[in-house]
Amino acid sequence: MKKILFFLGFTTILLSCKQEDKFNLIEVEKERVLKNATQFLAAKPITVTANIAKRSAGNKHDFYSEGDYWWPNPHDLEGAYIRKDGLSNPDNFTAHRKAMIRLCNIAGSLASAYKITKNEKYVEALMPHLKAWFVNEDTKMNPNLLYAQAIKGKVTGRGIGIIDTLHLIEVALAIKAIENSKTINLDDLKVIKNWFAEYLNWLTTHKFGEKEKNNGNNHSTCWTLQVATFAYLVDDKTELENCRNFYKNTLLPNQMALDGSFPKETARTKPYGYSLFNLDAMVSLVQLLSTENENLFNYKTKDGKSIQLGMKFLYPFIKNKENWPYQKDVMYWNNWPIKQASLLFIGLNSNEEKYLKLWNSLKYDENTSEIIRNTIIKNPILWDLK
Repeated sequence: MKKILFFLGFTTILLSCKQEDKFNLIEVEKERVLKNATQFLAAKPITVTANIAKRSAGNKHDFYSEGDYWWPNPHDLEGAYIRKDGLSNPDNFTAHRKAMIRLCNIAGSLASAYKITKNEKYVEALMPHLKAWFVNEDTKMNPNLLYAQAIKGKVTGRGIGIIDTLHLIEVALAIKAIENSKTINLDDLKVIKNWFAEYLNWLTTHKFGEKEKNNGNNHSTCWTLQVATFAYLVDDKTELENCRNFYKNTLLPNQMALDGSFPKETARTKPYGYSLFNLDAMVSLVQLLSTENENLFNYKTKDGKSIQLGMKFLYPFIKNKENWPYQKDVMYWNNWPIKQASLLFIGLNSNEEKYLKLWNSLKYDENTSEIIRNTIIKNPILWDLK
């Protein structure tokens, strides 16, 4: 029987003679979302001020983290750290990063539950966290990332550390999802959005932001995804258009090879994980920036590069990574793939049933901290931006 495809926002239904051909994202995600949201209903806020980083050059309101791949020099334990690409130092300060990931999980789960049920209890539970992070003077985070991914004996912060606030993306989308709730105090909402507007300005004007923008690999993609998401929240149409142009003229043509791979990711010591991560980030950017008048899922460069080509390259290796033509990742090889957002978003937007089926067969990793840190899309319900 011929299948009929309906698009109902993000709820996609494939009708045929077989029940298993039916795919509905809300139904697929509903049980997980409501379970997660329920466990967060009584959660108390934890912000950067709850853990003081002794090695930070900032104050208690400044987010601080340390470069993942930097280790003590065995020949000079008190001296500057040395780099071991792909190998994360477990003794580095991670408390602020964990607090932000926790906020992402709480905001994403509660706002997704609200989108599904329209029950105001989820917004009531979320607001104390948003106020603690972005409104309350005693506990809020400063809207900059001056002290992220510092390196002992070398730098107090780096532009490359901007990738740490990737976990504010779904927080911003959560705010967007609940902004018309009757529970929200409009004065609080204004202050929260002003915080993101200030951070957006810092990302696009500070030398760290400029350096991250021009990094050339997944860091550039993630900088753009953050700028686009925060611009979407505060309705900055100029920055949104800047991001569209940057994707079409720089990110896609400069990062993708003619076969759809990402050479700057495959050259790393974790080429598989980085390739999956960068494609997810780029597809999420396309999902966010596409409009009725300009569907970036269909965009191609003059030499044929496109987000579809990137998916075509990686799909066989997501389906069976044993065929991966590059070296295995030095860490976490066995943890990938997970529910890659690239499969879901391209499947929904391009009518590719095989991508949806593969996404549906995979699982989230909710136990491995490094995988959680590199999971961009934890709550796909939030990404229905229609």
